[in-house]
Amino acid sequence: MPQLRDSGTRAAHESNGTPAAELNGFERIFGVETEYGVAVTGTSGARGPVDAGQVAMTMFQPVVSRARSTNTYLDNGSRLYLDVGSHPEYATAEARDPLDALAQDMAGERIMASLAAQAQERLRASHGDHAAIHVFKNNVDSAGHAFGCHENYLVRRIVPLETIERQLLPFLITRQLYTGAGRFTPDGTGFQLTQRADFLDEAVSSATTRSRPMVNTRDEPHADPESFRRLHVIIGDSNRSHWATWMKLAVTHLVLCVIEDAVRRGTPSGFEDLAFDDPAAANRAVSRWLDGGAGADAGTAGAGSDAADPAGALAMQRRYLGVVESFVRDHADAMNASLPKTPVTLVLDHWRWALDALERRDIAELSKRVDWAAKYRLAEALRRRRPDVGFAQLERMELDYHDVANGRLYGSLVSHGQLDEAVDPALSAAGSPTRARRRIRVTPRRRTRARHCAARSCGVRSTPACSSPAIGRRWSSPRLCAARRRSSTRSAPSHPRIPGADGPDWKLVSGPL
Repeated sequence: MPQLRDSGTRAAHESNGTPAAELNGFERIFGVETEYGVAVTGTSGARGPVDAGQVAMTMFQPVVSRARSTNTYLDNGSRLYLDVGSHPEYATAEARDPLDALAQDMAGERIMASLAAQAQERLRASHGDHAAIHVFKNNVDSAGHAFGCHENYLVRRIVPLETIERQLLPFLITRQLYTGAGRFTPDGTGFQLTQRADFLDEAVSSATTRSRPMVNTRDEPHADPESFRRLHVIIGDSNRSHWATWMKLAVTHLVLCVIEDAVRRGTPSGFEDLAFDDPAAANRAVSRWLDGGAGADAGTAGAGSDAADPAGALAMQRRYLGVVESFVRDHADAMNASLPKTPVTLVLDHWRWALDALERRDIAELSKRVDWAAKYRLAEALRRRRPDVGFAQLERMELDYHDVANGRLYGSLVSHGQLDEAVDPALSAAGSPTRARRRIRVTPRRRTRARHCAARSCGVRSTPACSSPAIGRRWSSPRLCAARRRSSTRSAPSHPRIPGADGPDWKLVSGPL
C-alpha cells in the first residue's frame, strides 16, 4: 500500500512529550483496506479492446482533477488510491467499532460504483453503448492473480509477534468457516470456502509481493510506536456480506482482548496449545472443508505436537468461543465498554449460531449471511436445472456476485430476502471519535491551500502530528492535542453522514499531496 507523506515522525512525537493515553481498557481501533479488481466488456470492434489499467485510470480521472493525485483522502476520512497493478483501493478511516468500519466499507463499495458509472459513460461515448465497466470486490481474477482485503487492528505492543503467530493465527485460519467468500476452482478440485488460501505462502512475514503472509509484520502503527503496533491481517477475503465483514472484525477483537490481557497479567490465555506446525497447509485444508477428503479434521492435521487434543477446525473454533465466553463473563463491563455500538453478547450469539449451523452443515441457513454458502447454494440450484454446467458458467455467476458496479446477483438475493443485509441504515452516519474526524473537518478554505494530508497530520503547512488515532477533535497543536487526549473519553459531537454511503455524493480532500 503506498504511503502518503506523513510529517508526524516518531522523533517528532517523542520530542513534544505528549502521552499516548487514548485507548482505555480493551478499546481498539479498526480499519479495512480493500483492493478492487477491474475489467471491461463490450469494447471489441473498430477501436479495439481496452485493458484494465486504462479503465482504472479512466475511473480515477475525477479524482485526479480534484486532488491532482491518484492517492487522496475523502471527506469521510477514508483513503482512495490506485495500488500496484492498477487496482483501485479503498481504505476505511480509523473506527472504534466494527459497525463503523462496516459502514465505511459499504461507502467504499458505493464510491467505486460511482466512479465506474462515470467512467462507463465516457467509455460508451467512444466505444458504443455495450461497453461496461466491472468492479469486483473479490480476491482472484480470471487469470489467477490474487489481490487482497487487509484488516487492521491496533494492538498493544506488549504482545509479541510469536504470540500472534501461535495463538491468533489458528483462529484466523479456522474463522474462515464463516467469513470466507468462497471460490470455484478451475483445476477441477471443486469449491473452496476461501479465495486466497492457495496464494498464501507464509504465516507471519514482512513481505507482501514476493511471498504472501497471513499476517504482515510491517511495523507502521500510525500511533505511538512505544505503546502500539498495527496488526495487519492479510488472510481474510473481501466480503459482500455485511454480516461477514462485521463478524470477522468483532470476533477477532474479542480474541485479541483475551491475548492482550493474558500477556499483561503473565497468565495463560487458553490458546497456547492450538498452534499449527504448517499454517499454510492447514489454511488450504480448511478452505476445502466441504470436500469429503479434506474435512474439518484435515484442516487442523498440522496442529503442533504440544496440542493436548488436536481437533477439527470447527472444534477449534468452539475452543476459542468457550475461552472468550468465560473471559467476557469475568470482564463484562470492560468488554462491553470496548465496543461503543456492538453488544459483545450479540457477537457471541452470532458466533455460536454460525458454529451450530456449520456443525449441522445447514447450507441454507448459512447462506443468509455467509458469502461462500450463498454462492454454493446458487451453484447447486444451477446444477439442478443444468446438470452439464461447467466452470465458465460458474465463474460468470461468481463474478456477477462480486461486481459492485454492474452486478445484479447480490442485489437480487438481498431484495428477495435470501441474503441478509443485517445493518441498520442509520449506520451510514458513523460516529467513531477518532483522528479521522479531524481529517474530515479540515475547512474548505484550508483544503484549497493544503500542502499535505496523511494518516497522522493534515494541514496547510507544517501541522503537528498527532500520534493518537483515537482522538476525534480538531487538528491542532501538540498542547491542544495533549489536552484532548485527557478528555478523549468525553462524548463527541455527532459525525456527519458518510458521503457515498447512500449515494455518489462524495467529495475529495483537494490540494497537492
